[in-house]
Amino acid sequence: MTKPCVLVTGGAGYIGSHAVLALLDAGYPVVVVDNLVTGFRWAVDARAAFVEADITDDAKVRAAMREHQVGAIMHFAGSIIVPESVSDPLKYYRNNTAASRSLIESAVACGVKHFIFSSTAATYGTPERVPIVESDPTQPINPYGMSKLMTEAMLKDVAHAHPFNFCALRYFNVAGADPAGRSGQSTAGATHLIKVAVEAATGKRGHVGVFGTDFDTADGTGVRDYIHVSDLAAAHVDALALLLAEPERSQILNCGYGHGYSVIEVLDAVDRVTNVTIERRIEGRRAGDPAALIADNSAILAALPWRPRYDDLERIVTDALAWERKLAERAEGA
Repeated sequence: MTKPCVLVTGGAGYIGSHAVLALLDAGYPVVVVDNLVTGFRWAVDARAAFVEADITDDAKVRAAMREHQVGAIMHFAGSIIVPESVSDPLKYYRNNTAASRSLIESAVACGVKHFIFSSTAATYGTPERVPIVESDPTQPINPYGMSKLMTEAMLKDVAHAHPFNFCALRYFNVAGADPAGRSGQSTAGATHLIKVAVEAATGKRGHVGVFGTDFDTADGTGVRDYIHVSDLAAAHVDALALLLAEPERSQILNCGYGHGYSVIEVLDAVDRVTNVTIERRIEGRRAGDPAALIADNSAILAALPWRPRYDDLERIVTDALAWERKLAERAEGA
């Protein structure tokens, strides 16, 4: 079967650029749509077509869909910083929910029948139990999580009303970089722990904040399920194959490894990998931070042939560090 062209929104960003690589490596034609507000043109693999546009620009998006005969969409574009969503909720409902509505409408108008959505574990809010299963209550505690949950709801309704299926992948904590050094997390001012820690280890930051040491965990710091970005990208490609093979079936799936590491365990791993002792500053808890967020990943393992290749904390840190050094070289050469 000829593989359809996949439109990737946010393909110049962190996770999107890795998905583009995974799709191209698997033989899919790709067209990236990105407004380059947070993404980088250089992050888009040369094998992919590129359209600089906002996903709310219906004319440009639909022209790209028709020109490239798009058969599926992977939607990564959006805003992702939880504290910012609390202080500026309307930005998140505009960039995530309203913009997604525009994109879904363009998909229906152009007859694009398959849609993979970049969702989040933040849809669960503070979980009643861990590991978290997909059927657990979705009670977001911030506008970021709610903006994503609202998009999931739209996808469900559209799938009932049109010849259209979707897979919403709820990410846990994404980290690392392409093992071949082709892409990584390049956003300035990133807030993800492993990115922050390798920035500190390479001198880009002076310290790492530890937000709370009084959680009900083994060492008192928050525990998270860290998934390597290349494993996550591979899950998207497998999810796409499922949507194509079973056009009546839609899915919501957790993306995680099913086990977690505490903040202290992550920082200890970064110290070991870098042979640098990072300064740690103990700070108060952030509002809404749960003690632990860990995926039950049995559903994705049952639904897809996907199996993690990089489920190793030190490997995740090693790849993140290699990318950080590459970014530093790029900055020096600029």
